[in-house]
Amino acid sequence: MSKLLIVGTVAFDAIETPFGKTDKILGGAGTYIALAAEKFGVDSAIVSVVGDDFPQDYMQLLKDRNVNLEGLEVVKGGKTFFWSGRYHNDMNTRDTLDTQLNVLADFQPKVPENYKDAEVVMLGNLHPLVQLSVLEQVKNPKLVALDTMNFWMDNALEDLLKVIAKVDVLTINDEEARQLSGEYSLVKAARKIEKMGPKFVVIKKGEHGALLFHDNQMFFAPALPLEEVFDPTGAGDTFAGGFAGYLAKTNNTSFKNMKNAIIYGSNLASFCVEKFGTERMLNLSDEEIDERLKVFKSLTQFKIDLN
Repeated sequence: MSKLLIVGTVAFDAIETPFGKTDKILGGAGTYIALAAEKFGVDSAIVSVVGDDFPQDYMQLLKDRNVNLEGLEVVKGGKTFFWSGRYHNDMNTRDTLDTQLNVLADFQPKVPENYKDAEVVMLGNLHPLVQLSVLEQVKNPKLVALDTMNFWMDNALEDLLKVIAKVDVLTINDEEARQLSGEYSLVKAARKIEKMGPKFVVIKKGEHGALLFHDNQMFFAPALPLEEVFDPTGAGDTFAGGFAGYLAKTNNTSFKNMKNAIIYGSNLASFCVEKFGTERMLNLSDEEIDERLKVFKSLTQFKIDLN
C-alpha cells in the first residue's frame, strides 16, 4: 500500500438546491478527496490551510478517519475559505453566490517530511502555482494526478500548462477538456491533452459517466442512475479521491487497474450526491459500498456472441 498526499481546499460551503439549503458546512476539495480515499484504508495526509475559525470538531472528524493533518496550516486570526452556490433545477448548472478566498489568498503549502516520499499525489483544484510548489517538495512520486477547472484556464493558463506538463493523470470535465484543447470531439481533445504531458486523461461527464484515455486505448464508465440527487457539490472531488485512493491501495498504475479505479471513484461519487455536503460520505458503510459496486458490475458487464 502506498502513501497518498492530498492537496486541496479545506473549507466552508453554503449550498442551495431545489431540495433545500444549508448554512456554513464542512466542504472543500481536499476534504472530499480525503473522505473518499479513507474508504481504502490508505495512509493519507492533507496539505491545505484554514483560519482559526475552523472548528476543532471538524479537525477531529478528519483525524478519526486517519487523515494526517500535519500539513494543514491554521492561520491565527484568519478566516477559512468560503464558497456559496445555488444549483438550478437540472442540478448540472449552478451560480456561485459568494467566494471568499480569505487565508487561501496567501497560502504557501508545506508538505510534511513524512509525506515527501508519498507514492501517489492527488493535486486537488487550487491555483496552479500552489500545485507546482507541492511538486517541488515531493520526491519522485510514482503517480501524480491533477484536478483543475476552467477558472484557472481563464486566469492562469500559462502556470496551469506548466503543472499539466509534470503530471501523469489529468482529470477535468467535458466542457473544460474542450476549452483546454480547442477540440469539440472528446477523443480528439484527449489526444491533444496527452501531448501536453499527462499519460492518462480522465474526462468527467457528470451524470453521464467518465472517460479514460491512454495512448490509443479508451474506457468508459457510466454514472449510476439515481432516483434523487440532493447536492452535486464535491462529487467530482469524491470521484478523484476514490480514484487516487484505490490506486494508492493497490499500488498499481497500469491502464487495466486505472479502469477499476474509475469505477471505484464513480461508485463513491454516486453516494456523495445523495445528501448535502459531506453528510453521506461521513455515514457510509463498507457494506453499502460493496452492494453498489455489484450494481455497477451488473450495469457494465454483458456477454455477446460475435459471429
